[in-house]
Amino acid sequence: MGDTMTETSEQPYPAGVKLRDVPAGWEGILDPGERILWQGRPDQAFHLRLSQIPMTLFGLFFAGFALFWMVMAARRGGIFWMFGLIHFTAGLAIIFNATYWGTMKRRHTWYTLTDRRAFIATDLPVKGRSLASYAITPETRLTWREEIPGTVYFAREDRRGNKGRSYSVDIGFERIDDSGKVYGLMRKVQRSQAPEAEA
Repeated sequence: MGDTMTETSEQPYPAGVKLRDVPAGWEGILDPGERILWQGRPDQAFHLRLSQIPMTLFGLFFAGFALFWMVMAARRGGIFWMFGLIHFTAGLAIIFNATYWGTMKRRHTWYTLTDRRAFIATDLPVKGRSLASYAITPETRLTWREEIPGTVYFAREDRRGNKGRSYSVDIGFERIDDSGKVYGLMRKVQRSQAPEAEA
């Protein structure tokens, strides 16, 4: 059914939602018959999660200790104090990653929902552009965090850290103003793909 959806009085989507034609730039990305239901971006404001505070404090301690060591070493003369720059820079990187990286990433992120998939596009400094798609099926586990702005999670990925440790990350449309609407659209996409809907 997902391949043949058209705008009729019996369409399974809320009033006001239009199944638009493929826009410029999406040629070759969307499957035949796939239609865009919603597009948006995450909140652009600076935001610090409670879970990021411990790492921020660790970075402050790391950079602060390195700075203290450099000052003490510099008093003895010579250039030995410069070896502390490595640790000081590492501490600043930890602080940046914990406090600002999430905000910067959201400011370079775009979301798209179709009648089959969810797309997350990013255009980050150094890393460049990337586009990831995630199928929305009846088996997809959706989680709606009813915050302002809210978040809708629809996937989970296993990743590997710098020390080889693996961890899981929730994937979704984060911090969007119309999260309730998007969650409802995803639920309707799931229902439209159910066996009884295809019969």
